[in-house]
Amino acid sequence: MSPLSFELTTEQRDLRDWVHGFAADIVRPAAGEWDEREETPWPIIEEAARIGLYSFDFLANGFADATGATLAIVNEELAWGDAGITLAIFGSSLAVAGIVVNGTPEQVGEWVPQCFGTPGDIKLAAFGVSEPDAGSDVSSLRTQARYDAVRDVWTLNGVKTWITNGGIADVHVIVASVEPELGSRGQASFIIPPNTPGLSQGRKFRKLGIRASHTAEVILENVVIPGSCLLGGRERLEERLARAREGVRSSTQAAMATFEATRPIVGAQALGIARAAYEYALEYAKERVQFGRPIIENQSIAFALADMATSIDATRLLVWRAAWMAASGQRFENAEGSMAKLTAGETAVRVTEQALQILGGYGYVREHPVERWYRDAKIYTIFEGTSEIQRLVIARAVSGVHIQ
Repeated sequence: MSPLSFELTTEQRDLRDWVHGFAADIVRPAAGEWDEREETPWPIIEEAARIGLYSFDFLANGFADATGATLAIVNEELAWGDAGITLAIFGSSLAVAGIVVNGTPEQVGEWVPQCFGTPGDIKLAAFGVSEPDAGSDVSSLRTQARYDAVRDVWTLNGVKTWITNGGIADVHVIVASVEPELGSRGQASFIIPPNTPGLSQGRKFRKLGIRASHTAEVILENVVIPGSCLLGGRERLEERLARAREGVRSSTQAAMATFEATRPIVGAQALGIARAAYEYALEYAKERVQFGRPIIENQSIAFALADMATSIDATRLLVWRAAWMAASGQRFENAEGSMAKLTAGETAVRVTEQALQILGGYGYVREHPVERWYRDAKIYTIFEGTSEIQRLVIARAVSGVHIQ
């Protein structure tokens, strides 16, 4: 187990500065344009791939960091530049997490590189859980997977919604119900290879924020995939289903296992948004003069900034702790991952709102980026588990009671 330290190594500081430079020089200057266009920022993804930021090797090195800090640092710095572009660059990582957490070593080796492609031939990946009638309630998924033992193939039918890179991805990881009567314990994850007939993009959503990230429905109509595309393999699935039929509660579920692995990273993105808004508001308060003095000399403004700074630092500690625990193989016995994600999302919303208030009318117009950060922040209390769901997870963990 790696010893806990609040001091970054030389390599981590260099990485932070390198990613920050990319965020400051490439991401932030283009953020407003891609927010307006509401399109995937392919030129920026291509540049990220060219320098090695968007690649299998980079993500693998991040996952290999025993401190867990690498991916948290990278996501905070990128989201400081722009959250929508960050999700466009790292949207594939959720599917990668689904493969790594649920797949066999052979499947990881085969499919994870295909989620990125190469700098000259970029690929994307998508992870599909949510459905029109099953958001927070993952036990109610209607997408079904049926196995044909004679042909050793699975056939999937259903509709997924709110999917990052949905429909435009080359590799889709889909969570589907194998035995609906078992609820979430009867679900499994499947790889949908590139160009598989029957998979198509449905409606593309026009969103309040993170507009540079593609979000759409994924429609599966008689999608036939080889048996080898069941993540984890048939034997492991049968063992898990047998335990579920006997009433044995499982500690892992296809969707939840993936989200547990990514919550600290999502929290780090929210942290980046909050930090961007705080830093901008701080500089504005020093320069904005009203009634003959900079507004930061007013106690109400200074105290607001003090609260913002304190919340950001406290959030970072929770995010780093959860990332460290995940990297060192510790279970979130007290829902530490949910604590990090909950606090980060709520902090991003609160800090960006306060930053907008400090700027006043200027914060409300697009001349300043605060209004975009304010819009971007809200999704972090909604996706990958709403704040209410995080509180439910935490309450169950700390009480030992199955709270509804």
